[in-house]
Amino acid sequence: MVSDLSELGNFIDGAFHFPAGPTIDVWEPAVGEVYAQIPDSDAAVVNSAIVAAQTAFPAWAALEAEQRAAYLFQLADALEARLPELAQAESKDTGKPLWLAQSVDIPRAVRNFRFFASALPHFASESHSSQGFLNYTLRQPLGVVACISPWNLPLYLLTWKIAPALAAGNTVVAKPSEITPLTAYLLGEIAIQAGLPAGVLNLVMGSGAKTGSALTADSRIKAVSFTGSTRTGAEIARVVAPKFKKLSLEMGGKNAAIVFADCDYEKTLETLLRAAFSNQGQICLCMSRVLVEASIYDRFKADFVARAQAIQVGDPLLPDSRLGALVSLPHLEKVRSYVDLAIQEGGSVLCGGTPLQMQGRIEKGWYFAPTVLEGLSANCRTNQEEIFGPVVSLMPFESESEAVDVANGTEYGLAATLWTNDHARVMRLSPVLQAGVVWVNCWMERDLRTPFGGVKMSGLGREGGWDSLCFFTEPKNICFAQ
Repeated sequence: MVSDLSELGNFIDGAFHFPAGPTIDVWEPAVGEVYAQIPDSDAAVVNSAIVAAQTAFPAWAALEAEQRAAYLFQLADALEARLPELAQAESKDTGKPLWLAQSVDIPRAVRNFRFFASALPHFASESHSSQGFLNYTLRQPLGVVACISPWNLPLYLLTWKIAPALAAGNTVVAKPSEITPLTAYLLGEIAIQAGLPAGVLNLVMGSGAKTGSALTADSRIKAVSFTGSTRTGAEIARVVAPKFKKLSLEMGGKNAAIVFADCDYEKTLETLLRAAFSNQGQICLCMSRVLVEASIYDRFKADFVARAQAIQVGDPLLPDSRLGALVSLPHLEKVRSYVDLAIQEGGSVLCGGTPLQMQGRIEKGWYFAPTVLEGLSANCRTNQEEIFGPVVSLMPFESESEAVDVANGTEYGLAATLWTNDHARVMRLSPVLQAGVVWVNCWMERDLRTPFGGVKMSGLGREGGWDSLCFFTEPKNICFAQ
């Protein structure tokens, strides 16, 4: 059982390995206690994983698309069969409510494998016929690729990378976040259970500075897919770009919701509460800046604050807990420091703003009250830098152009939402918002066929659908005389 684990090893060449050497403590955020250790894997361990992946690559790449798809379906079935256990593990690792892991995180991981398994047989190459010549394009796997995932949606985002990489015929060395490694460890067990050939998927534990750096710098890695902070993504790009590897970066966000007076008010209010505070605000797509048309600002502020104050923060295992714990004590301190900064910058705290002292089992856990700020300038640090916590800033606006300028006025460009029933306005504003994703009268509705990613400092490249399969393959055009 999850509660009995004390050592989480690396999964390399179809087996678990527990190398001697430095370890990293793994904390359970809800109770503020260490429950396991992982190895802080060095370059030698990373090398063994890459060698295993290289050895497995020829046979895996040579399989017919339907054969690789069958393995992905088996992985999906095995994941689904262990959904309660995986959800418990995800909640334990991240501090998120168990019901959220059960209803969103683990089902999405299952869906990732099924989606790319279903898509693979339809991933067609192109041909172009001209007078006397025929061109056709092959899409060939790259070889060994690296998949690096963050701590906020551990299995959800890890499988979002692994599934298309494997489907396209690559072998994978993946590094989960050292903060939340438990479901990745269990994925190794599931790979064995599903009969995945040894070396096709390898999972290496450790810190970004040590394990991640060794992985991304290795010349045998043909592509790097990373989701995480902009700072880490910039460092990966600095190392990878001179080596001319393929690189996909999905990074931070400072997303803006633009609320117009003609919106569906109740739907907007309820959805933006989720968009601000889901997963304790620890989703790159959370709406951390809510811009509200001046004519309804006071009403919206009063209702939003009242409902934020009513959000139940508590033990992730309880079904009525809407928010759980922040992922770590350092992260809680970071969130608190931004509330202090907001006050220094002239803002007002309308609710929350402080850690919560819980009782009983979770008295040592890292909980933070849902926080709403106002009175801050659009250009202040609080409204420019990613907080990644349950903190949202409210700002009134007078005109469309003002709202767009404020929304676009950060170095980030991941997502935005528009709340209006004026379709002409939607068509005017959607193209000029500097974001990779624009949701209109909704949030976090994901069709896995669509391209996902950001602009500016929010990312490079796109994931999802054919974009993922194209990223993990190399096009080769062949032209011959007819």
